[in-house]
Amino acid sequence: MDVKKYIKVQDLDIYKLARELSKIGWEIYSLLNWQDKKTMGDQFIRATDSFGANITEGYSRYYYLDKIRFFYNSRASLSEANDYWLEVMHERKKVEDKLCGQYKNIAVKCSIKLQNFISTNYKSRNIANINK
Repeated sequence: MDVKKYIKVQDLDIYKLARELSKIGWEIYSLLNWQDKKTMGDQFIRATDSFGANITEGYSRYYYLDKIRFFYNSRASLSEANDYWLEVMHERKKVEDKLCGQYKNIAVKCSIKLQNFISTNYKSRNIANINK
């Protein structure tokens, strides 16, 4: 009998990267003044944290396509935070170059890992359908 090994979400590289991104995102957010937090920062930190939250929620889903839907939501949140809000804050001189660069560096890694994670889940679904 094959025993399937369950991997905890906290052990996944994509989860670890998401947590790292959230830490840097929080550092950026905490340096903003009250008005900047309300106009840009709240949206930025919500999107940043939503990236990891959607991975975690999707990982706990049973049905493959349900999982993947959450992973797509995660990808959209990453894009919102990185490609829009961080760019706007950086353009407005609200984020220093160093922190912006650190965030973007991790965001690129997250994007690649997430795409590979989505592809792996699709492949797992296809293998499961073949074995029926």
